[in-house]
Amino acid sequence: MKVLIKLLSTLLTPSHFLVVSIFLFSCGRATSPANPNLPPNTTLANIPVESDTLFALQTLHWDGEDDDGFIAKFQYRYTTFHLFGGDSVVQEWQETTETSLTIAFESSDELNFQIFQVRAVDNAGNIDPTPAEKRFFTVKTVFPETEILTPVNNQKLFVIEQTTDWWLGIQLSFTAKDEDGEVVEYAWIVDRGDTTWTQDTTLYVPPDRFDLPLAGNHTIRVTSRDNTNLIDPIGDSVTVALVQPSFSRNILIIDETDETNFPFGVFPSGTSAQARDDSVDNFYAEIFGTSTTWDYKSRGVPPLDTLGQYGLLIWHADDSPSSVPHALPQHLAVIMDYLNVGGDFIMSGWRILKSFAWNENFPFAFPGGNFVHDYLHINSADETPLVPSDFTHGEGFGGFSTIRVDSTKLAGFPFFGKLAQVNIVLQRGGFTQVIHGYQNELQGLTWPRGNPVGLRYFGTSFDAVIFGLPMFFIKKEDAQILASEILQSLGY
Repeated sequence: MKVLIKLLSTLLTPSHFLVVSIFLFSCGRATSPANPNLPPNTTLANIPVESDTLFALQTLHWDGEDDDGFIAKFQYRYTTFHLFGGDSVVQEWQETTETSLTIAFESSDELNFQIFQVRAVDNAGNIDPTPAEKRFFTVKTVFPETEILTPVNNQKLFVIEQTTDWWLGIQLSFTAKDEDGEVVEYAWIVDRGDTTWTQDTTLYVPPDRFDLPLAGNHTIRVTSRDNTNLIDPIGDSVTVALVQPSFSRNILIIDETDETNFPFGVFPSGTSAQARDDSVDNFYAEIFGTSTTWDYKSRGVPPLDTLGQYGLLIWHADDSPSSVPHALPQHLAVIMDYLNVGGDFIMSGWRILKSFAWNENFPFAFPGGNFVHDYLHINSADETPLVPSDFTHGEGFGGFSTIRVDSTKLAGFPFFGKLAQVNIVLQRGGFTQVIHGYQNELQGLTWPRGNPVGLRYFGTSFDAVIFGLPMFFIKKEDAQILASEILQSLGY
């Protein structure tokens, strides 16, 4: 420094030398250190009241201040002392930018002492060394209880390898109750798969959530969480037996026809019940070319293992019910499951559509969500009166031949060779084709000719053919042609 000053004194004027000297001496003097950054301060609102006894779910409010910066975030935790159990639970510090939170305090003992702490953190990372505290008591909370509604335990269900617009998976419905709060979330798991949390109480389990192989027994478990963060420790579970349809065989005929409800004169006097049943069975076996018949009266509905072998199900209920409807509407869950996975369906019966709305006055509009509306694609239907009976034939449409009533089976009163109480379609849904229209030999009746009595539905997953009349009372030669045309239309 001395050498530099001596050199400058020889080169600069006295005034310049004085200025430079002052600058050099000022650069060499040390500055005072900056004031230290002060930690922030935290305050808690006086709600809830100190030392009060409360429910486990509480909302707390806090604030922070920093004289030499600003509050960047907060950290909070709580410690639970079980007053009867004698142990304690210390929660880890959690971070938040909120100034108010609703917290479910751990409250597994009959009475629990809670110490809640919160501390502010400023923009320099300094933490309030004296966190604000709130002390209070909480009473014991009760675990929620979960229940699976559907499917039921050991239920058999169809399953296929991919979802479609008709088959969305295995429907799962459940519920839960919580005596001291409310259920806010559910968790479900299939076999050894992952747990899925949801707020929905009805959903469809896709096939890829089940362990392979799909066919066989699988376990579905459901639990729930309440608003105090308690999870049902037991939950509920069901075992289901999944059946993969093969459709390796063509046709299964289900015989629901009760021959004791046939009009007088259909069979010769003295014909045994077995002979009557055999007569109907043989009629359907001959026209459809198969003897594979399942008797509903003695065996009920076929199990899914049996149904899944057949690509086409033919259900006939050709007797005339008077006091109770046909049984088919009692088994719609099985039928819909079968159709959803790709099975085809033919339905024939006397007052068969009426059986789906037995206690309703006809004409009747089937609402959405109803099997007839959604699966058979019939929006509304009516029924012709018992007297006078006047249906003589169904006029064929769309390549289907005309079918005639077998007057010899209906010779007595009040039919006199004609069919009554025929179900006609007033309004049909989309993707349907009329294959037979109502016809008679008389003019001026209230039933206009041409109303559909036979309908063909073309679906993406299944096809269906519906007759609003008993096929057994069609002339056999016409019924044979009809059956051949139906099978050809369905691809069998």
